[in-house]
Amino acid sequence: QEGDDKASPVIELSAEDKAKLPILEEMMKAGMMYGRKKSVTNPKMKNYVYTFRNGIAIFDLTRTLEQLAKAEEFLKGIMAKGGKILMVGTQPAARDLVKVLAEELGQFYVNERWLGGMLTNFKTINSRVERFKMLKADKAAGRLAKYTKKEQLLLEREIENFAIVFSGVENMSALPAAVLIIDPMVHETALREATRMKLPVVALVSSDGDPDAMAHPI
Repeated sequence: QEGDDKASPVIELSAEDKAKLPILEEMMKAGMMYGRKKSVTNPKMKNYVYTFRNGIAIFDLTRTLEQLAKAEEFLKGIMAKGGKILMVGTQPAARDLVKVLAEELGQFYVNERWLGGMLTNFKTINSRVERFKMLKADKAAGRLAKYTKKEQLLLEREIENFAIVFSGVENMSALPAAVLIIDPMVHETALREATRMKLPVVALVSSDGDPDAMAHPI
C-alpha cells in the first residue's frame, strides 16, 4: 500500500475493472490519480492510495470510481425525492463549473465566498437573502429612483455585495438535503457547519483530507 517512491502508478486491473477502462483512462488523462505530497497525506487515506511516486500520492482510480458511483447514486436518490443539494466550490478552477452544474440540475450553489453561518445560522442568513431579493426587485421596478444619488449608490453596492455570496442560494428557503463540497480542506467551515447540522456531505477530497469526516468521500 505504501509503495516505493520509484514504483510505477500503473494499476493491475481485474476483468470487471477492465470493463471500466475507458472511464479510468479519462480519469487518468484528467490527472485524477495525483494526490498531495507524502508528507501531508492523511494516514486515513491509505485505502485509497495505491502508491507514492516521486513523493506524491497516487490514487487507486478503481477505488475513486467506486466512491464516485456510490456518491452519484446517493445524490440521484435525493434529487429523485425532490431534495435539494448545495454545491460548494469557490476555487478559481471550480467556480464556473459549480455554477453551471448547479444551474443545469436546478440545485443551489456557493462559488464566490462562503458566508459563515450559512447553515448553522440559517434563519438570520435567510433574512439577509430576503433583503437582497427585495433590493433586486426594487431596482428592476425603478423604485430606487426615489432615493438620493448617494443613497442609490450605497444600495447598488449593497446589491453587488449580496450577489457575491447569495446569487446561488437566493431561492434556498430551507436547509438543503445534502452538501457537495469541492475540496473540504479549502472549505473547512462549510464542512463543519454541514456536520453540525447533520447534513450528509459528498466531497471531492485529495490525499491530505480526512475521508471519515464526510458521508461520501471521492
